Amino acid sequence: MEKNPFLFFLCSLIFLQNIYGQVDTITTTQFIKDGETIVSSDGTFELGFFSPGNTSTNRYVGIWYKQISIITPVWVANRISPLTNKSGILKVIQPGLVVLVNDTNATVWSTNSSRTVQNPVAQLLNTGNFVVRDANDQNPEKFLWQSFDYPSDTLIASMKLGTDLSIGLERYLSSWKSSDDPAPGEYTYHCDPTGYPQDLMRKGPNVIYRAGPWNGLRWSGAPNMVNNSITSFGLIMNSKEIYYKYELVNKSVVSALVVKSNGNTMRMIWIAKTQGWVNYHSADADDCDTYKLCGAYGTCNILSDPVCRCLDKFEPKHPDDWNRADWTSGCVRKRALNCTGDGFLTYTGVKLPDTRFSWFNETMTLDECREVCLRNCSCMGYTNLDIRNGGSGCLLWIGELVDIRQLSQSGQDIYIRMSASDIASAGSNSKGKKTVILAIALPLLFALILLGLGVGFFLCKRKRRADPVVTTRGRLGGYNNKKDNSNQSHHEDFELPLLDLFALTNATDNFSSANKIGEGGFGQVYRGVLEGGQEVAVKRLSETSKQGLHEFKNEVNCIAKLQHRNLVKLLGCCIEGEESMLVYEYLPNKSLDLYIFDEERSALLDWPKRFNIINGIARGLMYLHQDSRLRIIHRDLKASNVLLDIEMNPKISDFGMARSFGGDETGANTRRVVGTYGYMSPEYAVDGIFSTKSDVFSFGVLVLEIVCGKKNRRFVHPDHHLNLLGHAYMLHKEGRPLELVDPNLVDSCYISEVVRSIHVGLLCVQQNPEDRPSMSNVIMMLSNEGILPPAKHPGFFTERKVEGVDQFSWSTQTPSSINEVTITLLDAR
Repeated sequence: MEKNPFLFFLCSLIFLQNIYGQVDTITTTQFIKDGETIVSSDGTFELGFFSPGNTSTNRYVGIWYKQISIITPVWVANRISPLTNKSGILKVIQPGLVVLVNDTNATVWSTNSSRTVQNPVAQLLNTGNFVVRDANDQNPEKFLWQSFDYPSDTLIASMKLGTDLSIGLERYLSSWKSSDDPAPGEYTYHCDPTGYPQDLMRKGPNVIYRAGPWNGLRWSGAPNMVNNSITSFGLIMNSKEIYYKYELVNKSVVSALVVKSNGNTMRMIWIAKTQGWVNYHSADADDCDTYKLCGAYGTCNILSDPVCRCLDKFEPKHPDDWNRADWTSGCVRKRALNCTGDGFLTYTGVKLPDTRFSWFNETMTLDECREVCLRNCSCMGYTNLDIRNGGSGCLLWIGELVDIRQLSQSGQDIYIRMSASDIASAGSNSKGKKTVILAIALPLLFALILLGLGVGFFLCKRKRRADPVVTTRGRLGGYNNKKDNSNQSHHEDFELPLLDLFALTNATDNFSSANKIGEGGFGQVYRGVLEGGQEVAVKRLSETSKQGLHEFKNEVNCIAKLQHRNLVKLLGCCIEGEESMLVYEYLPNKSLDLYIFDEERSALLDWPKRFNIINGIARGLMYLHQDSRLRIIHRDLKASNVLLDIEMNPKISDFGMARSFGGDETGANTRRVVGTYGYMSPEYAVDGIFSTKSDVFSFGVLVLEIVCGKKNRRFVHPDHHLNLLGHAYMLHKEGRPLELVDPNLVDSCYISEVVRSIHVGLLCVQQNPEDRPSMSNVIMMLSNEGILPPAKHPGFFTERKVEGVDQFSWSTQTPSSINEVTITLLDAR
């Protein structure tokens, strides 16, 4: 009797299901219904039906990690064709297709293949790849179809990101439309094979981020993405394929690259101990990652102010635009090229330019590369293709060089075409000529230095009135401020431009009340216009301020070198006589509290704007806690300390109370409790213990205020005496969170985002600091459609007798203030 191999395969499946209770395969006779799943043989991945987000009832077929408590789909089949009920069936049909049918047996989604087999099966592999193959043939080269060829928004280990040149198939990631809708959104992530391969992020057809070309070790603009103990990376190029992939070195780690619906592209890692995803690396980390921010031949340095500069020997193409901080026109050479007689200047430590208009050769030496570029008048630059083992290969650019940035470490060298006169002026002449120049220049330089010192000494005796801005290395030394409680001299260096008091007086019209735009614990804030037309905000330490030199120096030291799109930019300071001033970028829309707590202005902030503000504040805090040079705890995050730019993007301000830490430090204990009632965490207000989780608590309060449109401190309700936190928690527990929402948001809100934001806010204000999420987890939860952990009761929410709206049950030993300025408590222990 002849054996039937397919019958044997089917019997084996039934045998395995009886033993393990799960199978990894669908056959023509064994399909799955909604509520049933298949699981990879090692138990890592699961395929079945799911509904995304918290509010959608649509049903999709997807793949997710089996052992993770938060369902996180890494692939979705019917992204644009959801099922509207739970009647769906996924099955395999002849001659080798997987189809998803609805309750009328109509096909909602199916695979495609030009090949046919006799006994088709669909199997979920241990890699997470869902494949269609012949039951008797496991050769990957003969798969009829595989999900790895059609990614969704997630790249997992062993997947290919790139192009199959033999069949013209591009594998790329596309974001979801929203957390409730997995249909392709407007953001896509590619390994672009045009010119020399590089990773690109697009919004629609436009490039918005570029990781740079592959240099043998990593993408040129992503110095942190190198082989490590967790992952290994690689670019594969041959006549058939060009693709990027990564593998997990530590197989126990769960990691994925995800393109979020808002365009954030992050490498996420699952932390089993906390049962949550954390952001291990963000592609678009700061302003300098914005594609072509500084235009052609401009270079971006996140530690500079402004961030854009022209390369050496170049100048702005349109200076007036650059004076307005519009750098898109880029730069041009000071001296035009002539083709004949041109040479090259070396620029070091950069992210290499866009390579979509480039040419490469893997075997050439650097000298051969130079000769090829020199012979082509359109070639504007060259470098090594591979930086390993001293460098090899040739990469050269045809046309303008765009999207260059300065990297603090791991940057590369590039050789840019320049005119013969520029080469000569850069010191490329003979050693003899160098000697002659030095012999003449050194005595002259020495004489000029002596003259400069003499003139400088004379001018220091007089008040500076000529230049409004003197870029120098400031020093707070021997400066004794009456407003500072200490009589000691203070000596502390800081890197910051010093601005002239006379210029700031003119800029603010002698600090007129008409230019006053704010007031706080530090003093008054004035709008000003410098001589060049730049608008600034001048923060002036007042005579009666309760904050003194300590806070002044602290703000300078904390924020002087911080550069992030969601942090206000400090432009300089002024210290003359009894005057102490900080000068910031001017933000015309002022502070967040002027909008969300005002009945008329609150209508200007619809839900998309408010959700963007919530996410922006979260990203700014994550930068302070995790990505900045030092770990910084703000300690006074509140609505009035969040400023809004012209597009209503948020920027965290006022770092006078901030504390910085190095290494692995995350907090401290203090006897000097500073902050604002209603935003301070319980452990900080009561015991003086502060950490990054103190800022998380303040952020949670802020989220609930943004959603509700009411202040935590001033919140009253006719039915109870709970504050805003207690009221929100009560509604959340009773399944009525939407009753918290500002009525102005009814017509514009996405219910799932609002409900998720309230839930995340309540997680942030939990009583126990250890229960609160980190800011990286907050960002993940705001943009992720997975299930959130239950929120425990918040701090400072209990019933209290209310004689006035400013009285709190937790501050009975401390008199409360009617206004919302920062307070300082001295707690003797």
